[in-house]
Amino acid sequence: MSSEAQSHGRLLPLTITAVGVVYGDIGTSPLYALRECFFGDHGVSPTHENVLGVLSLIIYSLILVISVKYIAIVMRADNHGEGGILALTALLPQGPGRAPKWPILALMGLFGAALLYGDGMITPAITVLGAIEGLEVATPALDTYVVPITVVILIGIFAIQKQGTHRVGGLFGPVMVLWFIVLAALGIHWMLLQPVVLTSIDPRHAFRFFAEHRLHGFTVLGSVFLVVTGGEALYADMGHFGPKPIRLAWFSLVLPALLLNYFGQGAMLLTDPSAAEQPFFRLAPSWALLPLVALATAAAIIASQALISGAFSLTRQAIQLGYAPRLDIEHTSSAEVGQVYVPQVNWALAICTIAIVIGFESSTALAAAYGIAVTMTMVITAVLLHVIATERWHWPPALAFMVTGAFLTIDLSFFGANVLKIAHGGWLPLLIGGVLFTLMTTWKTGRALMYQRLTARAIPMAEFVARIAHEPPTRVPGTAVFMTAQPNATPAALAHNVRFNKVLHEHVVTLMVITELKPYVEDEERTWVRAIGYGIWEVVVRYGFMEDPDVPHALMLARRHGLVIDENDITYFLGRETLIVTGAPGMAIWRERIFVFMARNAVRAAGFFRLPTERVAELGVQVEL
Repeated sequence: MSSEAQSHGRLLPLTITAVGVVYGDIGTSPLYALRECFFGDHGVSPTHENVLGVLSLIIYSLILVISVKYIAIVMRADNHGEGGILALTALLPQGPGRAPKWPILALMGLFGAALLYGDGMITPAITVLGAIEGLEVATPALDTYVVPITVVILIGIFAIQKQGTHRVGGLFGPVMVLWFIVLAALGIHWMLLQPVVLTSIDPRHAFRFFAEHRLHGFTVLGSVFLVVTGGEALYADMGHFGPKPIRLAWFSLVLPALLLNYFGQGAMLLTDPSAAEQPFFRLAPSWALLPLVALATAAAIIASQALISGAFSLTRQAIQLGYAPRLDIEHTSSAEVGQVYVPQVNWALAICTIAIVIGFESSTALAAAYGIAVTMTMVITAVLLHVIATERWHWPPALAFMVTGAFLTIDLSFFGANVLKIAHGGWLPLLIGGVLFTLMTTWKTGRALMYQRLTARAIPMAEFVARIAHEPPTRVPGTAVFMTAQPNATPAALAHNVRFNKVLHEHVVTLMVITELKPYVEDEERTWVRAIGYGIWEVVVRYGFMEDPDVPHALMLARRHGLVIDENDITYFLGRETLIVTGAPGMAIWRERIFVFMARNAVRAAGFFRLPTERVAELGVQVEL
């Protein structure tokens, strides 16, 4: 079979799986998006012109934001195949010393990543609530059970994360394909009863809507935005499937199904304006209502799963790029390297998500909190995209300004409409994002400060070698590996070992781990080795930000480059820093205390770097911040 035939053979299964993983968020928007335009706090009455105007806004939001911005252009900004705002930030041009050329842009990208955690908390809450609220349509007597049932389902979702999704992940695609087929079928039935809704394709309806409602029409735009909230998730999941299956799924199934369903909801509102309270579930005949609630709940669970898994992946990237302390990262699949589980993040998300459900009680109340974080992230993505287009793609500045300027105009309009919701719940994701951004920048700054303090008092390696050449210490058999973060400096553990224990191993390796601003590093480029002399070797190991370090494996690779070690007798020496808050210049004292707390609760280096615990020795060193 030719490679082209094999590629086509894999395309269909990949596309079906992508429907389940990539489009869960945007695919569950019909549960609540159109309702919020007509029934929410800022809704308009479902008159003929208002329905056509809102439908027109929905149509062109899906086309311009998702089809053009994300599918056609942003997905071209892949970092060696990986997508997402941190991967995009890593593509920014660098200045001297691997530092960002424009630090403010790197901080913007980091803030966008922090905001996505807020999205990861609100999305499971609003989608599962929106699905279970269908029970109210079946019988109002179940109204008081909506929140308890939602909480139970969410507890179940977070409880199974440790098991991984690979066992049931194969069902996600077919279930979501069925979901989109049902969306289309429900919409077609009502659309045929009121074919006038198809005239909303004319953009003049949108302009008339704004002309009539003005500021109120602008506030409705904040609800219209709910139809495109899955754009960032779509981009972040690109690395799992590649662009082709994602694009094929969007244009062949997802976009047509969404449009048909929104047309159907609009047609039903023209027929029965009182249905605005639950237009989605009113599409179904009474006999199909409970099965539809069950299917909607399954789709909501899948959408939640995709956002939770995305938070785990984002956390791993943040750790590798130096924005978060070391955490437990467990691989839940031997076949899929991207499937990871981070217990601390999982239960933090669970507590916050359940608290959000209990606090807001309904998807309508949550809709006010939803959107502000995603719109800000979309604005940041557009700004970063402009830099990538001019610096990496070498677009003419005029073309780049025209394209990204159009995107920014749309994104800022959505952002402005969502700003009006801040007092009604929009403060929540901003608070979450602000707290996480503070923690991430504090960790990055604190680590840099700590390394600066260690480097200032470290003995240069050349001076250390000169000392042992002048006064040779007693050499003992075996290999000692000293891990360090300071290039050209003697690791504190090595200096202390010679000074206090008066011995030096026969083979000595100073090893530094560097995370590259790309997702993966080939084994051929993994290690760099330099012989210093007197049995001392300098080794640099490189990993991508999507990889987990494995130092013993890297040392075996380094032997190809001439490293001489006794692999059966290796001892790993680590420096264990005791951090002391001093209030010295460099970082505010409250941030120093936060940094010390994070450092004390970080996973030990031995586990993170996969060192055999029985061969690890730690030597303490005090560091004044």
